Amino acid sequence: MSERRPSPASKHSGNGKNGRSGRRSVWRRALTTEPDTAELPQPQSPPSADPSEPQSVVEAALYRDGVRVSTPATLAETYRELRDQPSGMAWIGLARPTSDELLSLASEFDLHPLAVEDAMEAHQRPKLERYGDTLFVVLRAARYLDAPEEVDFAELHVFVGPDFVITVRHGAAPDLSAVRRRMEDSPDLLKLGPEAVLYAILDAVVDGYAPVVSGVQNDIDEIETEVFRGDPEVSRRIYELSREMVEFQRATRPLVGMLHGLMAGFTKYETDEELQRYLRDVADHVTHISERVDGFRQALTEILTVNATLVTQQQNAEMRALAEAGFEQNEEIKKISSWAAILFAPTLVGTIYGMNFREMPELHWVWGYPFAIVLMAIVCTSLYFIFKRKDWL
Repeated sequence: MSERRPSPASKHSGNGKNGRSGRRSVWRRALTTEPDTAELPQPQSPPSADPSEPQSVVEAALYRDGVRVSTPATLAETYRELRDQPSGMAWIGLARPTSDELLSLASEFDLHPLAVEDAMEAHQRPKLERYGDTLFVVLRAARYLDAPEEVDFAELHVFVGPDFVITVRHGAAPDLSAVRRRMEDSPDLLKLGPEAVLYAILDAVVDGYAPVVSGVQNDIDEIETEVFRGDPEVSRRIYELSREMVEFQRATRPLVGMLHGLMAGFTKYETDEELQRYLRDVADHVTHISERVDGFRQALTEILTVNATLVTQQQNAEMRALAEAGFEQNEEIKKISSWAAILFAPTLVGTIYGMNFREMPELHWVWGYPFAIVLMAIVCTSLYFIFKRKDWL
């Protein structure tokens, strides 16, 4: 968790109207440097804070003692009003912001360039990093889509400072407007500051995993039925769901270590006791979800093995049926070939003696015809017994 905020007097004393001028670093000065110095904004105005420019700000609000006191329309107004309210907290929500907007935020709140670069590029693994008194948290939210029966993942980046929370969404989930309403309905929790907002966001992301777990469980039950029913498309579905579970593991497993890291810093950063209880509850839920996802991967591996075994057995049965059919066909061919050979012998004799040559032995022999008939019978009978002995007939 972030360090406890100093009192407003000590925090802003000697800084004049701009209470953050003492925090601004070389990184901020580099951001505000442009080739044309005539175009440079004044120090108190970030470079991309022109109200006329389209922005990706979903909602920005200022809070004092757990109550919303202002809803600025632009980032520039948010910066100005936060400077005018030393004891306030800004909660800025963005969805797929432009690089100019992120650079503006980095300039105003002195965000670390590495964290800003991660927020720009997205596609980061879940992690928690501390840069001075600012926490940078990357989360992977998930939701289950009923129609295509698949899991949709989104990325959420959260900057948590002494008096601000910045959320950067890359995707449809989670619904942070519901988180904001929940916190505004619980001013006692919201007045605990940015740490409480971080808890609420973590809790929303983890709660969003529950419908995904239920949907995946239903998918696995359906897949088991399809496997034993012999559905030819089930292998592809198993593979796709296994790939989603790999992504789900990448989203949930790091959260366990992240939350334990936060809990390890409770004493050091003097985290409120009630907030500690809430965070422990989130950690328990994450652990349970992570174990379920591990179980899903194991179950899918076993189902894939069973499916492969059943497919192999089916293929063996088909091959055996083909072999039996081939054997029967060979037996029929043997019989046909045997009878063809038997019938070929008298045909051959008859064909020879049916030729119309004048000078032909035995053509005028008295016993020629009986001899030919007896010869045919002997050849046919001999072939019959030969083929019978070989089990061809």
